[in-house]
Amino acid sequence: MRADVDRLARQLGYAFRDADLLEAALTHRSAQSRHNERLEFLGDAVLGLVSAEALWQRFPDATEGQLTRLRAQLVKRETLAAVARDLDLGQYLRLGPGELRSGGHARDSILADALEAVIGAVYLDGGLEAARRAIGLLLGDRLEAMTPESQPKDAKTRLQEHLQARRLALPAYAVLETRGEDHAQTFTVCCEVAALGLLVTAEGPSRRRAEQAAAEAMLRTMGEDHRG
Repeated sequence: MRADVDRLARQLGYAFRDADLLEAALTHRSAQSRHNERLEFLGDAVLGLVSAEALWQRFPDATEGQLTRLRAQLVKRETLAAVARDLDLGQYLRLGPGELRSGGHARDSILADALEAVIGAVYLDGGLEAARRAIGLLLGDRLEAMTPESQPKDAKTRLQEHLQARRLALPAYAVLETRGEDHAQTFTVCCEVAALGLLVTAEGPSRRRAEQAAAEAMLRTMGEDHRG
């Protein structure tokens, strides 16, 4: 294992038996055929489980909705990218020439995906308990700072609750367009409230974030055009 990657492993609190797993986790698809997307898939699932378990234990009186919002805040792209920057993860990444030229080592999506891939690599190499310890090191401070009351409801939840309070049907979302390469896509999504004859569109780097942006736009529209 290279010395710099060995330093990263120490920051994770884990010594890899199979150093190739960590190397693969740090390899973007633009660099070579053996890249980190499958490890990212696995790490995302492990992170979701461990985070849910930690929140369930820490907040025994929190509702399901509160726990869901807490977990979403803990594992969202921006949070994971911030953790990756704390690790200086960008300096370890293997990127293709195009991504290097465009500053891919500093892009939120690439950093967050790589962090999930690293978690997946720890899980494969050392099992769930090793992954749990690594996630605790990575996210423990942020978990400690959380309270159920401090987590605002996301735009889709607020829109849904607003419509339900008015006894209106739930909004409908649809993807209108997807642009860009697989690793840097932009989604255009519409949000429709048919009962009010309203339709808005918004963009985002993922379908989920585009839908949230569209819900926020709909709330603004309803606040302006449909008060009370």
